[in-house]
Amino acid sequence: MEFSRRTLLKIMGIVSALDPMKLFSKNTEEVSIEDLRHFEKNDFENEDFWNLINQSFSISKNIINLNNGGVSPQPKVVQEAFERYNRISNEGPAYFMWRILDQGREPLRERLAPLVGCLPEEIAINRNTTEGMDTIIFGFNLEPGDEVVLTKQDYPNVINAWKYRELRDKIKLSWVDLNLPSDDKNYLVNSFVSAFTSKTKVVNITHMINWNGQILPVKEIANEAKKRGIYVLVDAAHTFAHIEFKVSELKCDFLATSLHKWLCAPFGTGLLYIRKEMIKDIPPLFSNDAPYSDNIRKFESLGTRSFPAEMAIAEALNFHETIGSKRKENRLRWLRQYWANELAKIPRVKILTPNEPDFSCGLGIFSVEGVKPEVVSNWLFEKKKIFTVAINWENIHGVRVTPHIYTRPADLDYFCSSINEFIKQY
Repeated sequence: MEFSRRTLLKIMGIVSALDPMKLFSKNTEEVSIEDLRHFEKNDFENEDFWNLINQSFSISKNIINLNNGGVSPQPKVVQEAFERYNRISNEGPAYFMWRILDQGREPLRERLAPLVGCLPEEIAINRNTTEGMDTIIFGFNLEPGDEVVLTKQDYPNVINAWKYRELRDKIKLSWVDLNLPSDDKNYLVNSFVSAFTSKTKVVNITHMINWNGQILPVKEIANEAKKRGIYVLVDAAHTFAHIEFKVSELKCDFLATSLHKWLCAPFGTGLLYIRKEMIKDIPPLFSNDAPYSDNIRKFESLGTRSFPAEMAIAEALNFHETIGSKRKENRLRWLRQYWANELAKIPRVKILTPNEPDFSCGLGIFSVEGVKPEVVSNWLFEKKKIFTVAINWENIHGVRVTPHIYTRPADLDYFCSSINEFIKQY
């Protein structure tokens, strides 16, 4: 249902009592959420279901996108919601953005809390993982000589933020250099624990390493940190809405993620979790008149933001919940294993992501002996229009492959046959 300007003017007097996220709802005329609800929740290999998911996206038919790890496309219902809210905003920005759409943040916070696994009052809605991580990195009270443990395999923006604090505040960064891939939990946990000292104040843990899809045992590392009074900051950019977990299970104090990755929300949407007792101790990254209050909303003082993007998060939540977190996780893992198992049969190809479910899911990486990663990825796109990404970071070198829930097995068959062809030429 579309709203005219006259209709909108008639509801101005009562809109404050309504849920702004439902106010302008509209059903898509294509594949609907109702179409998806007829399937068994735990059936992640039913290709009829996943064909409907494929049709729910407006993906290009001219390339095969296997770099969904960078940023996920949005299903059509999310795109339509964003466009609808954008049109409404443009009818009177100062009114509709601030008086109408801005009021939708509270019900959105309530909607997100069960998926995160925390209280609504522990969630700040922001723009991406980097913003959330930087809020904690620059806001946490550290003195000269205090130590922070992190790995050389962490995300560059996070590493650079910690390096800036080291430069500015004379803290000490204690580096862990992980030998990956690994399905040895003791090795992964002890790699962090061995870096802890009496001066360690914070440990920075990347839940899933973006370079190769390695999942780290956050809970076990966090438990060891807690025994020593160390605070835990988690980068969950690649695990939120990718694998099923609750933040309470991770035993962390802070967690940041991007909703435009695996939740398939609009570009430039994210969230920050802060354990309720810690909110008062962290000032916001941007200006606020009560920097040391215990109100999570102080972290949402962003100035003018994209209200259409923020409000369309609700549609992404609907889409995700209809699929189901566990079914989505199982499908993503199945897709990675599908191509990885085939490539493992090819001479000179080495899979650089663990196969065990506790240590990997939908994101994976492989290498070709004697060939640089960029040569492989460039050939795949130039010759086959298959979009992957070359990874050269620290001790990780390979081609990252990231299917998504819309990816068809036939696409992966074509990808695997293309690698076979590449091997014969190189």
